[in-house]
Amino acid sequence: MGAYLCPPVVLHGEHAVETSQILAEVRRRHPQAPWLSRIDGIAASTGIASRGWMLPLKTAAAPGSGSGLRTPGAGQAREALAGRGFTGEEVNRVIAALEAIPAPQTIQERTAPAWAAVQAYGEHAARGALRAAGLETADVDCLITSHSTTPALPGLDLSLLNRLPLRDDVLLLPATQWACIAGTRSLALAADLVAADPDRVVLVVISEALSTTYQPADDTLESLIVRLLFADTAVAVVVTGHPRTESVLRLDAVWHHTLLGTTDLHRLETRADGTHFVMDRRGPRAVQQTVAAMWEWLRVRHQDDRHPWHPDLLLAHPGGTRVLEYMEQTMPDAWPTGLLDYSRDSYTTGNRGGAAVLDILRRAHDAGQKSGSRTLLYAAAPGLTATAVEGEWL
Repeated sequence: MGAYLCPPVVLHGEHAVETSQILAEVRRRHPQAPWLSRIDGIAASTGIASRGWMLPLKTAAAPGSGSGLRTPGAGQAREALAGRGFTGEEVNRVIAALEAIPAPQTIQERTAPAWAAVQAYGEHAARGALRAAGLETADVDCLITSHSTTPALPGLDLSLLNRLPLRDDVLLLPATQWACIAGTRSLALAADLVAADPDRVVLVVISEALSTTYQPADDTLESLIVRLLFADTAVAVVVTGHPRTESVLRLDAVWHHTLLGTTDLHRLETRADGTHFVMDRRGPRAVQQTVAAMWEWLRVRHQDDRHPWHPDLLLAHPGGTRVLEYMEQTMPDAWPTGLLDYSRDSYTTGNRGGAAVLDILRRAHDAGQKSGSRTLLYAAAPGLTATAVEGEWL
């Protein structure tokens, strides 16, 4: 395949949001929730004490600019109350009480500042990745972008083309709905692009404000878990068809797998107050099926090798630590221990969605890797769909 990666650049959300802050906000807002007595244990089980957000917690938890009378409005409410026989004084008291009720943020109020942050973080990450590769914006031939939690049209691709700026003939490939798989699938696509034209320079940028799924009014147990899990991150990396002095990893093979009939397990839903991430308890078991399929792909791929094959690094984002445990339990016995250490380390500061695999790759890079170290990158996303990329450190 012959695709070469320069060091990825990772920008974490600048606002540290402590788990204790989230729990305090939840207790204040939902004092009667039936699961309230369990939240300390649930929070501890995530292993996340703090996560970085692009915007502070108070921004996500703040009420909207309107009131309880945003719809239908005071005039219609007065007419309805008067028609029911309320006196003028009673109508005034009811209207005043309703106007004092804070309304939740609208989708616009919630998404607009996050979208601005996604663009700014994406630009900074892109510039950093080009510097790390020893390249200029004029050298970029193709831009692959992903941002799943801040829908916009035009999207991040055109925003970056104008902000950097890039040449007007750059091929733009936005992949808004890749979500958690954006890291591995963007590398797979970049590898295909440089295989077709080795002189191409591909810039990958993923910028995710997953904190937009923090919905203060949602009182479900699943919403509590979503509050605790997600972090905001922007990542960028340059992929070339020829090795450069700055190249750190060569990609050799790509694998894709999708499970039919699983679109309802994990999904984003747009409601009146914004984006909600909905999780199904069957999800992890379905993700495990993609892991089993990947093990089989590797077995077949390396069955004729002269020596038994195993990765020296496994950089995986399967959605949570539960599937990481499954991966450890089901990988071949002869494989070394500690393959998932960098993956576990990344999860201690939050689930980064599509940015996760490149964050994990950066952690491995910073720790220093021997030339020839065999590496497998894997991620799964709502769908359920998975992509793995196999390569070696240079």
